Amino acid sequence: RDRFPKRSRCNSGRRCGHGLRPLFTLDPSRWLWSLVGMTKTTPDFEFELAAMAQGARAVAGVDEVGRGPLAGPVCAAAVVLDPDNIPDGLNDSKQVTPKMREALFDQLMACADVSIAEATVEEIDVHNILRASHIAMVRAINGLSAPADFILIDGNQIPRGLNTPSQTIVKGDTRSLSIAAASIVAKVWRDRLMVDLAQQHPGYGWDTNAGYPTPVHKKALLKLGVTPHHRRSFKPVHNILYQDKNLSN
Repeated sequence: RDRFPKRSRCNSGRRCGHGLRPLFTLDPSRWLWSLVGMTKTTPDFEFELAAMAQGARAVAGVDEVGRGPLAGPVCAAAVVLDPDNIPDGLNDSKQVTPKMREALFDQLMACADVSIAEATVEEIDVHNILRASHIAMVRAINGLSAPADFILIDGNQIPRGLNTPSQTIVKGDTRSLSIAAASIVAKVWRDRLMVDLAQQHPGYGWDTNAGYPTPVHKKALLKLGVTPHHRRSFKPVHNILYQDKNLSN
């Protein structure tokens, strides 16, 4: 099955490159410029190319969003980029403007193999947020239109139950284009979801805070109470429920 059927190139599309971006520093002992290693601050395709050099044909980047909020699910995305059709501007979703994220989301949905998955509030409360985020990651990987044979994972832990060969990359959304793409897809998807939930539960500011514990959100919790979409295992929510229980007794 052709993972990337013939289609027009993504807007501002580019082919992946093999170019390096070295940092030159001054050697004070010899006053000569010397090449040194550095931590990459913008993502590239080097991790994907390294996996392909070892025989991988489909390399997926995986990232999650929504560990910190008091409300809403944790979402994950898995993205397999077409090496010949990579949108420009991919980066850690936090480094990209909302308008640019929306544009990149649409481009990625058109020119990459993308899968999005969630772990529910109930799963977060039963397991814990780390385990729930890993559950969402595995679901996203399993939801790809064709199986990936190598996975690049943002973070330092391989999710339990993932049997595909994989590599963890700390701050991977700033180092790997595939993980950066996944971070953008997951972020846009979850933000849109929280806007929808904000219409069902006005007053908490979810359309702007995405469920994170902003002052507006915490004040609304005290005034309006806990909704079915709040994470009861998270301390601010748990404390309110515990306080209400004591008052009722």
